Amino acid sequence: MNTTLKKYSLLLLKILVAVAFIAAGTAKLTGAEMMVATFDNIGAGQWFRYLTGAIEVTAAILLFIPGTQAYGAAFLLCTMIGAVFTHWFILGPSAVPALVLGTLATIIVYVHRQQFNILVPRKNAIR
Repeated sequence: MNTTLKKYSLLLLKILVAVAFIAAGTAKLTGAEMMVATFDNIGAGQWFRYLTGAIEVTAAILLFIPGTQAYGAAFLLCTMIGAVFTHWFILGPSAVPALVLGTLATIIVYVHRQQFNILVPRKNAIR
């Protein structure tokens, strides 16, 4: 696969993921009836809806800021891991959307994984 195709495929993937999470996060932050009911069923309180919505919107924006894409995707991945377990153990019936979005976020994390290297000191770094 040539570099241009890879570049635009990744951009399209980021756009799709960002649109999904900005839509879901905005629904949570604005108090969409379905989201309020969902978080009532979870039982953690509505503050958790606001926190989740803020994480989703912020992380989706990070997908487009150079040097922060891996972090944004990692936040989204962690959020989807939580969503999968919440669906399995509390909400039912299907965790498939969370699994799909988590998988897409994993791809973005993998592509930008070198951004995490700044957190790990290099063996031969001058001190």
